[in-house]
Amino acid sequence: MSPRVFLFFLMCAGYCFSQESEKAHTYTFEANQFYGSIILHNPDISHLITDHPAGVVLAYNRKTFGLKEWEEWYNYPDLGGSFIYHNTNSSVLGEAYAVYAHFNFYFLKRNLQFRVAQGLAYMTNPYDRETNFRNNAYGTRLLSSNYAMINYHKENIYKGLGFKAGISIMHFSNANVKAPNTSTNTFAFNLGLTYTLEGKDTEYIRREKVRLTEPVKYNLVFRGGVNESDNIGHGQYPFYIFSAYADKRLGRKSAVQLGTDVFFSNFLKELIRYQSISFPENDIDPDTDFKRVGVFVGHELFINKLSIETQLGYYVYYPFDFEGKVYNRLSLKRYFGDKVFGVVSLKSHAAAAEAVEFGVGIRL
Repeated sequence: MSPRVFLFFLMCAGYCFSQESEKAHTYTFEANQFYGSIILHNPDISHLITDHPAGVVLAYNRKTFGLKEWEEWYNYPDLGGSFIYHNTNSSVLGEAYAVYAHFNFYFLKRNLQFRVAQGLAYMTNPYDRETNFRNNAYGTRLLSSNYAMINYHKENIYKGLGFKAGISIMHFSNANVKAPNTSTNTFAFNLGLTYTLEGKDTEYIRREKVRLTEPVKYNLVFRGGVNESDNIGHGQYPFYIFSAYADKRLGRKSAVQLGTDVFFSNFLKELIRYQSISFPENDIDPDTDFKRVGVFVGHELFINKLSIETQLGYYVYYPFDFEGKVYNRLSLKRYFGDKVFGVVSLKSHAAAAEAVEFGVGIRL
């Protein structure tokens, strides 16, 4: 199973386990049209930005009313799925068809809706050495994708119909699973209609707030995957990461972390060999160690059985210079019981992705 497929499965599994089949629910359906621009986040894609992308976002949402405690913590968000058709209006980049799982969070008396979504995209015209060598943004046909939307949101204005309007950012990347992977980000304005399909008349459930406390917990994680250097044709190589960290719960929603990573990134072996031969002026020893060790601080946001981790690290053992000593990681975790979890992470150096890591861990 590829990291991208596992990531999408993990998020969908979180939704499936959160369902209460014995309860009736209220659903909404929506259709949005968007029009925007591809952001020039890297000068290497300037030749690809020739026109304005446009497309549609279709979605369904299931409302929550506090049947589970976490729903109240987050002001009764929606769980849902969405589909995006994204036309770049570029013959080189082609089109994207993407499916996502998402959360909708509400603010300002539920008039402001914030959506965060993660999924998979199918690209119609990825890089090909012979037929599409100018497309240095997408190295594979199947990509990971995510998007965020902020909308003014008004439901059920007339017989179930409502409207929404706002802005969105859509990201398409394979996270260096295969080069090239310059990726794209689309900033767009969107306008749409919603339709509310009424279910059981349910009021929001409110509980007495009780402070949650836990002792310090210790985590062991093993991650792996495949990736490639930015040099096209160098090949894909497996990598392995061993992590250990402590976390302290600050309340119902958050925990802080402190830990260490040990990286065995085999693509660096090939990169070290290549640079030692091709760039002798850099005086790189072909026997330079490819391993790295980092320390990090992090934060974990708990959402039911799912959680979102953000970590900022620094290499304390760094024999070969690759993208700098500071790294960051964004992770999606799914707990199976109180101790065991699956995790998918995007590891980057600032905005330069290095790998999608997927793994398993235990929290003791």
